[in-house]
Amino acid sequence: MHSIVHLLNHTFAMYQQPNNRLKNQTCIVTGANSGIGRAVAMSMARDGANVVVNYVFGDEAAQQVVDEIAQMGGTAIAYKADVSKEDQVIAMFQETIATFGTVDILVNNAGLQRDSAFHNMTLKDWQFVLDVNLTGQFLCSREAIREFLRRGPRPDVSVALGKIICMSSVHEVIPWGGHVNYAASKGGVMLMMKSLAQEYGPMKIRINSVGPGAIKTPINRPAWETPEAEAKLLELIPYQRVGETSDIGAAAVWLASDESDYIHGTTIFVDGGMTLYPGFTENG
Repeated sequence: MHSIVHLLNHTFAMYQQPNNRLKNQTCIVTGANSGIGRAVAMSMARDGANVVVNYVFGDEAAQQVVDEIAQMGGTAIAYKADVSKEDQVIAMFQETIATFGTVDILVNNAGLQRDSAFHNMTLKDWQFVLDVNLTGQFLCSREAIREFLRRGPRPDVSVALGKIICMSSVHEVIPWGGHVNYAASKGGVMLMMKSLAQEYGPMKIRINSVGPGAIKTPINRPAWETPEAEAKLLELIPYQRVGETSDIGAAAVWLASDESDYIHGTTIFVDGGMTLYPGFTENG
């Protein structure tokens, strides 16, 4: 057991090593003041990118991310914008371009849940989840693509004209009763991403998704915080550990780098094998 813990600590430490794969590039990360978005923002900065830390609530938390990036020698600004609002998204891109000159990478991370049995789900809760999780990704992706096309290639920083990473979920393929609005939004993200990749691949705009499984974030703390809850969760994870936000940060940075230049129009599941449907191990 000690050797496994040592290996995990070594692996997590590797995630922290900078190698400037994203030097001189600018990355907008939506929903970046906590959880997965925070880890992605830190990882992007660690690899040399200028980072725009988007958020909608939590000024202090957003500034803390900016300060931590500065402490490790990176550059970041915080920008408050609701990604479901067209005017606020446009203003965020304008401010980013005014500050850093352009946008090279977009990480569509902002997302939320409003869970309910379907027959009790209100139209407000359905619409709110779709507005943030799906329409927000549409609005941000549209502005990113407009900027990539306006700016033109920058072969000195990246092979691609621009990179978009959509934060999806294992629930783009795994049904999730009691969370129909969330699952529908992620299914929509999947086909939006693939359709954009098909349309804009010829322009050298590279678009992919990351599909997290069970990740230790504040929003799902009850699902993993106690030994009993974690044991129940591990029944769904063949690799037998709950994911860390750093797992997602590492995948996102790789997808944003030229190391993954031939990866296009696909979802990278970071889930410890949850999409292997482990309940069927013994023939269901």
